[in-house]
Amino acid sequence: MKLAPALLERWMREYYFAVEIDIGGSGVEDFSLGELRRLLTGLEQNVLDRLVFHDSLTLGGADLRRAISERWGDGSPERVMATHGSSEAIYLIMNALLQAGDEVVVLDPCYPQLHLIAQGIGCHVKKWRLRFEDEYAPDLDALEELLGSGTRMVVVNFPHNPTGTSLSPEQHQRLLAIVARTGAYLVWDNAFGELTYEHDPLPDPILTYERAISMGTLSKAFGLPGLRVGWCLAAPVVLQQLVHLRDYVTLHLSPLIELIATRVIEECPVLIGIRLEQARKNLEILAMWMAAHDGLIEWARPHGGVCTFPRINGLADTEEFCHRMAQSEKTLLVPGNCFEHPQHVRLGFGGPHDVFREGLSRLSRMLHAVAEGSRPAMVAAVPQNRTQHATLRGRGVRTCPQ
Repeated sequence: MKLAPALLERWMREYYFAVEIDIGGSGVEDFSLGELRRLLTGLEQNVLDRLVFHDSLTLGGADLRRAISERWGDGSPERVMATHGSSEAIYLIMNALLQAGDEVVVLDPCYPQLHLIAQGIGCHVKKWRLRFEDEYAPDLDALEELLGSGTRMVVVNFPHNPTGTSLSPEQHQRLLAIVARTGAYLVWDNAFGELTYEHDPLPDPILTYERAISMGTLSKAFGLPGLRVGWCLAAPVVLQQLVHLRDYVTLHLSPLIELIATRVIEECPVLIGIRLEQARKNLEILAMWMAAHDGLIEWARPHGGVCTFPRINGLADTEEFCHRMAQSEKTLLVPGNCFEHPQHVRLGFGGPHDVFREGLSRLSRMLHAVAEGSRPAMVAAVPQNRTQHATLRGRGVRTCPQ
């Protein structure tokens, strides 16, 4: 397998730890261990002290698999595999189930791993286009035309990264029916599933479609990217194919990580409620800011998640603009070429309110500079003012980058 360069990860590696403010990430504000211990039960010091660092089970510890199955599945732990973030789940699923020449349908734009791994395997990748001109509304008629008897897998993530679009409950049911008629696997990336603004979270497809494979993570909606916990929900026969590959890579999770993840999932409404309220307020801040910058930047209001994919007017390629944002304004913004749409940028709104406002202020300054034809000098990526950098980071500016 030959993998294409991971442009999104390269961008984050270059700038994520070198800026003061992050308005390019796709996750909510991160929680600390102290906050988790204050907000949740079962993480008291005596509980942690009793933990023994045994190996865990290949599919994940029994308590963690039970918590995941009760929250998102049908209550059957045997249909759950705990993974090192959803990135491991994506890699295992595609390498276990796909072969060169298989037809795979993916969204466009798309979180890169969801199509680049299939492309690296040698699959025939077909794009289901989300059009900016239609406010990224999913066109299910177009999807139906793409699918056929030879379709091996359909890969989607709703709410969507990077646009924030999603499906209505009725569209969700129609999507399942369309895929079921082909017998293809439906890979459902549920990273943003808990962060919705207009409808309740959509039910997991594995509840009604046997060939559905669902992935989740504690990185995006939970503010725990450093915990590196994800999961895969699928039929046991599918999970056993994933186990074969895992035996050669990660083996299992840490029991300490599994303990924390279990407590988080068991009481997840506590954490989700805090961050969803924060995201709602930031979305209104962003809406007002967008209205004030009409003509400079255009967007489609997201239905879920904490990122959007606006277009900067007058720029055919935003990469240099985003370099300048990072180097001159010490602010992270992700260029659209990381998603194969160079005229756009990914703008994240999951951080603290005051930090988000400051990030928008800096973006506004750069937009006006570009509109007026000025070009701020490129400077070193490492922040000049280390005191300010530390202060902003300490106020919780960190969000999940990818």
